Amino acid sequence: MNLLKTLATVSGMTLLSRVLGFVRDLVIARVFGAGLATDAFFVAFKLPNLLRRLFAEGAFSQAFVPILAEYKNRRGAEETRLLVDHVSGTLAAVLFVVTIIGVVAAPIIILATAPGFTGSPGKFDLTVDLLRITFPYIFFISLTALAGGILNTYSRFAVPAVTPTLLNLSFIGFALWGAPYFDPPVTALAWAVFAGGVAQLALQIPFLARIKLLPRFKLNLRDEGVWRILRQMGPAVFGVSISQVSLVINVIFASFLVTGSVSWLYYADRLMEFPMGLLGAALGTILLPSLSRHHAERSAQAYSELLDWGLRLTFLLAAPAAAALALLAVPLVATLFHYGAFGAEDVYATQRAVVAYSVGVIGLVMVKVLAPGFYARQDIRTPVKIALVTLALTQLMNFAFIVPLRHAGLALAIGLGACINASLLLRGLRRRDIYQPQPGWPAFLLKLAIAVCGMSALLWVAMPEDAAWLAMGAAARALNLAWIVLLGAATYFAALWLLGFRLSDFAKRAAD
Repeated sequence: MNLLKTLATVSGMTLLSRVLGFVRDLVIARVFGAGLATDAFFVAFKLPNLLRRLFAEGAFSQAFVPILAEYKNRRGAEETRLLVDHVSGTLAAVLFVVTIIGVVAAPIIILATAPGFTGSPGKFDLTVDLLRITFPYIFFISLTALAGGILNTYSRFAVPAVTPTLLNLSFIGFALWGAPYFDPPVTALAWAVFAGGVAQLALQIPFLARIKLLPRFKLNLRDEGVWRILRQMGPAVFGVSISQVSLVINVIFASFLVTGSVSWLYYADRLMEFPMGLLGAALGTILLPSLSRHHAERSAQAYSELLDWGLRLTFLLAAPAAAALALLAVPLVATLFHYGAFGAEDVYATQRAVVAYSVGVIGLVMVKVLAPGFYARQDIRTPVKIALVTLALTQLMNFAFIVPLRHAGLALAIGLGACINASLLLRGLRRRDIYQPQPGWPAFLLKLAIAVCGMSALLWVAMPEDAAWLAMGAAARALNLAWIVLLGAATYFAALWLLGFRLSDFAKRAAD
């Protein structure tokens, strides 16, 4: 299997999900507006969504996939099948108990997470009702993560990649056509979460059956593999939590700044999600199973070469993305958000945050490539220790930058923190002799710099002045942005071709 082709597939599915996410936000805003009902829903969805990020998509996959790959490569089909059965049985039992607790304790949870709602009994009661509908989402999405980990380990990347689109489609469908049939109408959004969770899990079932690994949900708490996964999940949950803590701290810092600072950072972060999802998340998804197989086979050279391939792709794709994000910040923000109450001041304030974030694009994507270099070896503690150091340094930079740069300083701290994180991960892999750079890096980086500078110069000349973007209508902004993006991409890849780069140079076979 060609990993480059797989990367294109996963990135394409991620792009579709991101686009549908913007459509979802627009539809919800148009149908429900902003008020008591939407406040209640967003709070009710926040906790299960946070648990998804901490548990299902982060810690569990990091702990489960390397051990599953070890069983697949060293222990044979029958033991692998038993591991899947026992892990699924244990996971389902724990999730069932957690879901029951969440539904029963919904009033206490809302009291703890949104105490201000108690001043409005109707708002508090509505939020509790919505949480009881949305909370089972953690049950379905965690089992979906289990299924996705299995499919990724067996190189079936496309299905897990397309799965998140189902939640966005569920939101759009329930908001547009289901709302009139619910009382209150916002309940439709809660049921969209429930239905989206069921749909995502259901999509995996036939593909698991096709590889003969549809779980049989056997509970066996004495299984060695189950306990190994549970032990790995402890530090993994802690590690994933660190990034969430950093975001919370940033919001606290921003809350002391002028009104609008939190929103400007939010919108800038939404733009950052595009290169992060298309490049970072996609690379991490396809690298972890292959690295795990190389480790299980004790193929140290192949392991190092795969990390090198991932890093070269990171620089090849993330460097122009970072430059384009900084140069096109005003066109992007104006085209996507400059409507209604989002005025010119908001555009320029968000642009400053985008430019600051762009400093860390390469670092953020590198982390998604380098961290699996530890996870695949079942070493989760080292990335967690590095994340703790990064968190501390990021907060020091927040204090240093917030006065002169205001909200943009917070974004810059995150960007520089990502670069520090990536540097420490790379240093750790080098010192442990896990990764050795392949020949040709100096010439590669020089040619890349020439191509990025050429693209940036052309964008600078071709792009209208910032004020002109604000004066354009919505259609004109979209058309102008589209042709400038196409021009920049064509220039960059043409320059690479003239400098001797060929697509075949980056072809890479997955580990069998």
